[in-house]
Amino acid sequence: MISFYSSVNLVKQSFDLVKNRKGYLKFYLLCMKDLKSVKLVFKILLISILVVGNFCTAQDSTRVTQAYKSAAKLKKAVDNNDNKGVADSYVGIANDYYIQGNYAKSEEFLVKARNIYKNLSDKKNLEAVTRKIAQSQEKQNKITPAISNYSMAAEMGYTEKSRAVNTNDAARLSSPTSEQKVEAIQDNINIGLKTKDKGDLAASYSQMADVNIQQKDIPKAEENLNNAYVISKKEAPQQALEINQKLTNFYVENRNFEKAIEAKKKVLKEDFVKDNSQEKVNQIQELADIYIKKNDPDEAVILLKNAYGIALEKGHTLEAQKSVKRLDSLYSITGNTDASVLLYRDFLGKLPDIVSKDRSLVDNKILEDTEQRISQLEKEKELKDALIHKKNVFNYSLIAALILLTGLVIFIFRMLKKVQIKNKKIALQSLRREMNPHFIFNSLNSVNHFIATNNELEANQYLTKFSKLMRGVMENSAEDFIPFQQELDLLQNYLALEKTRFADKFDYEIEVDENLNMHSLKIPGMLVQPFLENAVWHGLRYRSDKGFLTLSFEKEAQHLKITIEDNGIGIEESKKQKTQHQKTREGRGMKNTLERIKLLNDLYKKEITCTIKDKENGSGVLVNIKINLT
Repeated sequence: MISFYSSVNLVKQSFDLVKNRKGYLKFYLLCMKDLKSVKLVFKILLISILVVGNFCTAQDSTRVTQAYKSAAKLKKAVDNNDNKGVADSYVGIANDYYIQGNYAKSEEFLVKARNIYKNLSDKKNLEAVTRKIAQSQEKQNKITPAISNYSMAAEMGYTEKSRAVNTNDAARLSSPTSEQKVEAIQDNINIGLKTKDKGDLAASYSQMADVNIQQKDIPKAEENLNNAYVISKKEAPQQALEINQKLTNFYVENRNFEKAIEAKKKVLKEDFVKDNSQEKVNQIQELADIYIKKNDPDEAVILLKNAYGIALEKGHTLEAQKSVKRLDSLYSITGNTDASVLLYRDFLGKLPDIVSKDRSLVDNKILEDTEQRISQLEKEKELKDALIHKKNVFNYSLIAALILLTGLVIFIFRMLKKVQIKNKKIALQSLRREMNPHFIFNSLNSVNHFIATNNELEANQYLTKFSKLMRGVMENSAEDFIPFQQELDLLQNYLALEKTRFADKFDYEIEVDENLNMHSLKIPGMLVQPFLENAVWHGLRYRSDKGFLTLSFEKEAQHLKITIEDNGIGIEESKKQKTQHQKTREGRGMKNTLERIKLLNDLYKKEITCTIKDKENGSGVLVNIKINLT
């Protein structure tokens, strides 16, 4: 029997053996005393290997390669501040963990990815990662959060198919009866068959088998598990292994050992098992366990020796240890102590060679370093995000200040614009009112003329027409634009008044284009009147014979063309005959009219133009006014 102190010493020496294999022979001879000693050393060595190497059950260079790729992808995304790339990298890492069966880690990285997708408003990936979180939680038997995430994925469903599948999965987990579960799963199977999504279809068949087992429907459960296995073995080998294990467990529980053995032998022939020596050893050990349960230890011993031989050859330390322990148990049952001693001695003798071949220690150290690198990259991303956040806060504050300042400038500008518009309207109104007294003064002079010549009848008629005209002018004095028909009536009344005053000096004619809408068209009120007044008072009344005045309104494209034509003495001759007082009055009247046109253009963008010139052929003046009708 080995004492406590001897055991401690063996542990120390076993550590030295794992770290440095020199002197192994001396140690080996020391501990080979009896079977119990051998077993103790065996256990100590394995514990030592686990402690020194941070050992796990996988010797998987593919996993290392994938970890390298994931870390490189994450680093590139972090360096480029590519948040979507970071989220995609997290999803890749999570998928790796999911395949390895580390569902807690998978969920952890998926949650990180979801937070980023949420910030990016990436609905398609957000839905997919939420569903994957639900699947990871379901694998951990976290049913309530899984239901919640399936429901969330259904609500944000990117396609009709995804909405239906997620809704069915939520119903499957939350339904209280088997019938409701079957209905939800069958709906997903139908969708999988229609869309040919083999991954989800295999999972649905496996889920249906679980319900069949609960319902004790053995043939149906067997059929669904076989369907799930056939579909998944090409697309998802890891899932196929899980389904095969579920199928063999199902057969064993129902004491159908032959079918369990058949199913396990079937999976051993698959390429994804034959090409993976570690998985092959595991499956052979599972097959041996079935023979043990069948009470066929001889076949189990053969299989375990085969598994042990493969593990030694390929350098799978823990798989070799499992085979040794199972063989030892079988030898113990039969009392074959010598076989156990030889087995343990053989393993301890070949241990250095196994460890030298076993890449698990190296691979897991690499994986550990890679995971630390990923963790470091996450910290770097957090720091970068914090810096970017601070920078964004500063930038947004600056932008907000600029927007506020711009808004203030715009507000001030608009207020000034409103003030300018208001001032222009006041000026326009003032100009209109300034013209009215001028017109009234001339009209009263005409009344005075009739009274002075004792022509009371003419004076009364003139006053009647004058009052009618003034009422129309006053009614429209507050508006910048009045209906064309009202303006035409005012001008007709005005010319009728002037004709009464200067009956022997001129005749007049008003022409209106038929294409003009007399009621809907609006023009500036009393804009034409000053030009008519000038034609009568400064042109036609100085003729020795009777003159003629023409006022025409014509539609020309998108403009209203107003023409005032007389055959009076003309502008130049009129200037010669005016007194200094008349020159001052005329200058102010025309100036007011032109200012009014300018203000109308500024306020209403009517593009009003006005030209006044002597006629080229013969005496008289031609006035053209154009007003934009759009």
